[in-house]
Amino acid sequence: MPVFKYIARDTKGTRVDGTLTAADRNSAMRMLQQSGHTPLSLTQTAEETAAKGGSSKKFRLNFTLSTGRASRLKPRAMLLFTREMADLLASGMTLGRALHTLARRDSEPIYNMIVSRLRDEVVQGSSLSDALKIYPETFPQLYVSMVRAGEAGGALADALTSLCTHYERVQDARNKIVSAMVYPSIILTFGILSVIGLMIGIIPKFAIIFEDLGGTMPLPTRILMTISSGMIRYGWLMILILIGLGMAFRRFLRTEDGRKWLDNRQLKMPVVSKIARANAFAHFARTLETLIRNGVPILKALTISSETVGNSVIAAEIADVRTRVTDGSSIAGPLAAGGVFPPLLTDMLAVGEETGDLPGALSQIARRYDEELDFSIKLLTTVMEPVLILSMGLLIGFVAISMLMAVFDLTSGLSA
Repeated sequence: MPVFKYIARDTKGTRVDGTLTAADRNSAMRMLQQSGHTPLSLTQTAEETAAKGGSSKKFRLNFTLSTGRASRLKPRAMLLFTREMADLLASGMTLGRALHTLARRDSEPIYNMIVSRLRDEVVQGSSLSDALKIYPETFPQLYVSMVRAGEAGGALADALTSLCTHYERVQDARNKIVSAMVYPSIILTFGILSVIGLMIGIIPKFAIIFEDLGGTMPLPTRILMTISSGMIRYGWLMILILIGLGMAFRRFLRTEDGRKWLDNRQLKMPVVSKIARANAFAHFARTLETLIRNGVPILKALTISSETVGNSVIAAEIADVRTRVTDGSSIAGPLAAGGVFPPLLTDMLAVGEETGDLPGALSQIARRYDEELDFSIKLLTTVMEPVLILSMGLLIGFVAISMLMAVFDLTSGLSA
């Protein structure tokens, strides 16, 4: 597509210049005018660029398009884009001008590329929801559906504000889980490194002394010496095996069977199951509430909720509920019949359907399970910390006692 270099004046009379892509000169002129600019000069530059180095540009373009992650915004950047778009539209700015304003920001190249492409698509006549489909890794189905509902109802700024609130709550829940695992992970890592250091650096020196002194060492000491010797001789092989197993397990978890296996285990493990369920139920209620409140049809909302809930077992149950809701029945009944959703959730949902305030009931459900998620995370950290400390203490204590037993036996033999 041709590239045009323009010089124009904005609504304040300030001179601005830049480049844009359009089908022809008339389309480029319309894009400038719809973004609130008065064109002063418009020159096509595509032929010149192609003549000088078209082949290298083509290679770079193909390389960018072939790398899936090259055109993906980070969650924080996506949230910032959504928040700024909502603020600009709420101030009365047109959609094309708002996108043009964000595209001119001094941001990361990927951000500028995506926003510029969205601006070009909108100025050429596409709706924002259709333009967002170009980047599904940045803007998922939930995002696109919310924007489409906002466009249909003439409340795009409100829809974007609701998306900001939704993603901020989702990010907050994710941060709570990650933060809860930081301290136990540090304890476990340092404990394992300490034991490895003892086995590789300290135990072999004692083994030489014990061999020089002679005598029979206690069974725990012999076991310890054997493990230490094996780690020194075959440590590289153990590391390769662990890396191979880790990569194989990770690949397995990326398959459909692997995800189902992991999600099933999460729902059955003590304490962890409470966190997984509370997070999934809160996410389901919050997503469904956001979609219904912004005018997305219930069947479409259930489909999107099943795709974003984060647990394949619960997602399958929601998908099954969707097929049973097509006959006009309520949501609460099919959810309760599946046995996956707890009675508290389905009862609160039924009350919301009876009173005609389903979004309000879903908001209460999300708040209720957010509180349960906080409590479960605190319980997990409270349980894990002493368990990990005790485990590391027992492991290091076994090493120390095994060495002391050998020292006592040898010294008592020498004194005798």
